[in-house]
Amino acid sequence: MALPGLISVEDFFNPPTRAAATISPDGTRMAFLAPWKDRLNVWVQGLEPDADEPRCVTADDHRSVMHFEWTDDPRWLIYLQDTNGDENWHIHRVDLDDPDAAAVDLTPFPGAMAAPLREVRNGTTTVMLNNRDATLLDVHRLDIATGHLSLIATNPGHVNGWLCSDDGDVFATSLTPDGDVELSRWDSATDTLQPIVRFDGSDYPVGIHPLVITPDGTGVWLGSHRDTDRSRLVRVDLVTGEETEVDSHPELDIDPRAIVSPVIPAPLIQDRRTGDLLGVRYFGERQVIRALDPGFGDILTNLENLSDGDVGRLSSDESGSRWVVSFNHDRDPGATYLYDHGTGESRLLFRPMPHLDPEQLAPMRPVTITSRDGLALHSYLTLPVGVQPEGLPLVLVVHGGPWYRDSWGFDAGVQMLANRGYAVLQVNFRGSLGYGKAFLKAAIGEFAGKMHDDLIDGVHWAVEQGYADPDRIAILGGSYGGSAALVGVTFTPDVFTAAVDYVGISDLANFMRTLPPIARPHLANNWHAYVGDPDDPEQLADMMARSPITKVDRIRTPLLVIQGANDVRVVQAESDNLVAALRARGVAVDYLIQADEGHGAVNPENVIEMWDAVARFLARHLGGRA
Repeated sequence: MALPGLISVEDFFNPPTRAAATISPDGTRMAFLAPWKDRLNVWVQGLEPDADEPRCVTADDHRSVMHFEWTDDPRWLIYLQDTNGDENWHIHRVDLDDPDAAAVDLTPFPGAMAAPLREVRNGTTTVMLNNRDATLLDVHRLDIATGHLSLIATNPGHVNGWLCSDDGDVFATSLTPDGDVELSRWDSATDTLQPIVRFDGSDYPVGIHPLVITPDGTGVWLGSHRDTDRSRLVRVDLVTGEETEVDSHPELDIDPRAIVSPVIPAPLIQDRRTGDLLGVRYFGERQVIRALDPGFGDILTNLENLSDGDVGRLSSDESGSRWVVSFNHDRDPGATYLYDHGTGESRLLFRPMPHLDPEQLAPMRPVTITSRDGLALHSYLTLPVGVQPEGLPLVLVVHGGPWYRDSWGFDAGVQMLANRGYAVLQVNFRGSLGYGKAFLKAAIGEFAGKMHDDLIDGVHWAVEQGYADPDRIAILGGSYGGSAALVGVTFTPDVFTAAVDYVGISDLANFMRTLPPIARPHLANNWHAYVGDPDDPEQLADMMARSPITKVDRIRTPLLVIQGANDVRVVQAESDNLVAALRARGVAVDYLIQADEGHGAVNPENVIEMWDAVARFLARHLGGRA
């Protein structure tokens, strides 16, 4: 037996040939992302088999475009872009009728962040925008054709989220002084918020999700944990606050991932024309979609017959007849189909990475590991193809957040590692989203404690099962995962042979104090609740005791640190200070700074540079292929 041929880092991380396709409202065209000058840009093409060649409609040769959407006017398309990863998103408009017209920045305010609150209807949308005060997101109405912005609700200082009905009614979520989440109506006559209902804030460390106004504007669909461990979908009356169950799964939470990652499809599937609820996504080992509309149930059955992957990005025309669907799959990423429910016909539109042979890639297998205190840790194990799964070098890959989760599907980094001969283990440690609120809250006060024990228990399991060589174990992660890597080499230095920290936290107090101003007022139910408040001396002392920066003298494990210079979440000082402390001790540390990236590399040359550094570093210390 032998590993398959070495697949280059470039083949894993070059831009996809096409990706993220959505169908136009009239069902005649699709928009998708594809490379232009080595940057992902938006392209448009007709859906008929004899359609003209696709046309590139954006022209950003500096930074890849990642987020776009159709409007209800076939002339306009909008997309979001920031500057070198600073996360100050601006909304840009593209004129599809004038190929030579430059894109127009509809929110041209330096240093401000804008985000649409709903789809464009009747030529307008509502947007959150902090051009008045960098710490406060207000609500504006945006006319797409003219670019006119009009202020319709002013943030009184404690609002952390807005939503808007098609009729123009505005609602807000905000934190109360005792940490509850309050849903309120904006009263434009008095410029005040009128409370509707409260929820236990500790159930929502990253906010209520999902949170969608019903089509008639009289209610809101949201994920509720009231009197239940697993989240269920309820309708809250926007006058009385009465809560009525809409749907639930006996074992699974509503898929929580989209609140953290905007590239993940929203959990509620709605009719494009009416907004009616068609289905709800839940997630366990794999995705489960519950169809709430019989007609959509028939469509879903036919869609799911197209692939053995999970339904990913999904869009239809306004008639609900033609659908464009992509699939999440561990070895065949993003295969995208056109399905016509009227004729029952379907055809493959594209595979984003056609150069990758699924047979050469490694299956991702769900496994359940029991923690030392009895919790079920739902995890994923990926074993290299072509070799005996015994005594392998292991890479423990830790997800970010920590309020996120690993899930089944294609992960280019995991596949790159498996192709180089590593077993890869991803552990959904306590505090990960999607496993009920008891599992979530089991992480309170456990940073560098039981959260880390869960990871170590995962490593011990892999060794006991015979998969992993205990003398060749690496830990790798980004954001919280990067911090976990640093905890690994300071709190448990004997476990790991090598470690990779990507934009990870080294100093918990400095991290919280340097978060963007817009984020700091909303830490009560996440970082303050789970880790501590640096303005409280007793809590500060505990936070520093849990911070890797105070224990650099314990580090003897080879370490690679990677940092985006424009990271506004985990600032460069988090990595600089750690590296400086190690070098002052004469400890060698590999340090890669990417000058034009933020909290996660986007441009392909930077992504490739990062993973090439990872591959070479791990080969040097664990013995895998480079």
